[in-house]
Amino acid sequence: MSAEHSKRRRALLVELRKSRLDCLLVTHPPNWYYLTGFTGESGVLVVSEKGTTLITDGRFTVQARQETRGVTIELQQGALYNTTGAFLKKNAPRRLGYDANQLTVTQLNTLRKAMGRKWRGIPAVGLVERLRMRKDALELAVMRKAAILAGEVLEGVLKFIKPGVRESEIAAEIEYQMKKRGASGPSFETIVASGPRGALPHARPTAKKLRKNELVVLDLGAILGHYCSDMTRTVHLGRASGRVRDWYRSVQAAQEAAVATVKAGVTCGEVDAAAREVLRKNQLDQFFVHSTGHGLGLEVHEDPRIARGQAVRLEAGNVITIEPGIYVEGVGGIRIEDDVVVQAGRNEVLTRVTRDLIEL
Repeated sequence: MSAEHSKRRRALLVELRKSRLDCLLVTHPPNWYYLTGFTGESGVLVVSEKGTTLITDGRFTVQARQETRGVTIELQQGALYNTTGAFLKKNAPRRLGYDANQLTVTQLNTLRKAMGRKWRGIPAVGLVERLRMRKDALELAVMRKAAILAGEVLEGVLKFIKPGVRESEIAAEIEYQMKKRGASGPSFETIVASGPRGALPHARPTAKKLRKNELVVLDLGAILGHYCSDMTRTVHLGRASGRVRDWYRSVQAAQEAAVATVKAGVTCGEVDAAAREVLRKNQLDQFFVHSTGHGLGLEVHEDPRIARGQAVRLEAGNVITIEPGIYVEGVGGIRIEDDVVVQAGRNEVLTRVTRDLIEL
């Protein structure tokens, strides 16, 4: 991967020149991993034409030397941002870029004090994130495996889903099976929401016991090789009523319409609108209370946003989720979610579990 990391840093330098920045502070761990391979928990990465320097403390210096190539490791002396400021003062950048979404006011003030007056801080939001949006072949290969792993876990856990089992027990089994299959952990806290709790889109699993004739929303994702997967299926305990079947078919059709819209050049808003239009025709759009999807990669929520009115155009290499749902208070929820790779003129669905209604 060292060659890929070097290539990514070169791409970032092109963006720095476009923005007329002398250097960029990278303070978000997924971003410094993307650029260097460093997996430590504390540090600041300084990227400039002069080279790339990672400032970190003694807990991580050996690790940093082992994980990176072409990166200078600077040992932190005292507080991290005092050390960073002293390093920058010595290297005298005039226009210093930083991501205001990742750097606190206190950290920025510490840098100002340590660096002195002869520099200008330039907010440079999302420079690395925009590079991360376009996955390369190596990233896509890992994400395919992460998606397949999540699907295998979901299919394997179906036999545990029955009346009397607690939501929290199912969630624990899901996360155990992920690690047993090689994942480093879940992409997010696994969602198991049964009955009326399924009407909460981000319900956390509780001690509630599953009951017959309930919908159960299962939203899970695994981290494999640092990359996330994210998928949702909704099952029904027992034979579903005609009303529930109609709802499910509508959500399934909305998801199919959105997935069919995904290709390079289409706006994120157009993908979102495709799902909403199906639900509108079925008089269910008022129960769809969130966006249709989001970017996926080193983090479970990345750009681009697949939401109403979003004018950003999809590019080949984007990986997004497509996850329309409906949530009926007092009854439950239905959501179907898959991971989709954007390609020129087509798309690739990474998650491979059936989207038909599963009745247990």
